[in-house]
Amino acid sequence: MKQFGTREGEPVYRLTIENERLSANILNYGAAVQDLRLAPFDHPLVLGFDCFENYLNHSPHFGVIAGRCANRIKDGHLPLEGTNWQLDLNEAGKTHLHGGSSGIGQRVWQIIEHDTRQIRLRIECQHGEMGYPGNLTIDCSISIEEPATLVFDMHAQTDTTTLCNLAHHSYFNLDASPTIKEHLLNINADHYLPVDVAMLPTGEINDVAGTAFDFRQQRAVGGQHAFDHNFCLSNETRQITKVASLTGATGICLELHTTEPGLQFYDGGKLDIPVAGLDGHRYANHAGLCLEPQRWPDSIHHSSFAGAILQTGEHYHQRSEYRLSSVC
Repeated sequence: MKQFGTREGEPVYRLTIENERLSANILNYGAAVQDLRLAPFDHPLVLGFDCFENYLNHSPHFGVIAGRCANRIKDGHLPLEGTNWQLDLNEAGKTHLHGGSSGIGQRVWQIIEHDTRQIRLRIECQHGEMGYPGNLTIDCSISIEEPATLVFDMHAQTDTTTLCNLAHHSYFNLDASPTIKEHLLNINADHYLPVDVAMLPTGEINDVAGTAFDFRQQRAVGGQHAFDHNFCLSNETRQITKVASLTGATGICLELHTTEPGLQFYDGGKLDIPVAGLDGHRYANHAGLCLEPQRWPDSIHHSSFAGAILQTGEHYHQRSEYRLSSVC
């Protein structure tokens, strides 16, 4: 464990977990995956920075756990049990995104445990922070399992009805190439959520058949269509299931397994980072893509969506596994 920087007087540490095939550097800032590498390849598989100041000034949520409610909420309007809560409007002053300007991805987490294979982090969200009701406690275990799997096991409890929707937000590039347009992607979803100009769901649930959103057969990501959409995996949480795969030109393959009902696929089309990232790479448009298991976005305003309400006495749990190999 090495100090990586300081955030408002709190030390930020970089912790390493690894086995013979896979190694990950994890920050207790945002529970972020700062670096991820698969032997025998020598390049990073995620976008990140070697300098902590760049996380504060230039990071579009690189590697963090987004929340307490990931994705967007229209107008920051949160109606719960007869009370209207106003959330922080941190996206163009109009939309609430990823828990607000001081969401859990921009805060320092407490280190509970750390050994060579696992890190357990905790964060306490206070009632009223970013406008949310409820004192929410989140525990996140990040571990490496054989042969080369990065696992996120997340739990949360609240003392007042609130929202809880957690999402791992790494940007993947399996080749360290300038773009991910040639990466081959498969998403096991028959439907997706169309969005408006503010990237908010319209309320429709559309069939992927015959559209650019049909990734049921693995194909190149391409660059002719912009993707920042929720793919509908199921209507509720379920047993852990394979939901997506990604293959790079180097032959590295990523399989994503999760308990979550939604998967946000963002193609990195708005990336334009003015400073160098890992190994000196510059990150322009499409330098990496996100595959974020989560509940459906803005579900508080759409009763037919897989929701994110967490009530007192309930237990939030998500398990997501990123299984890496060099044989696809």
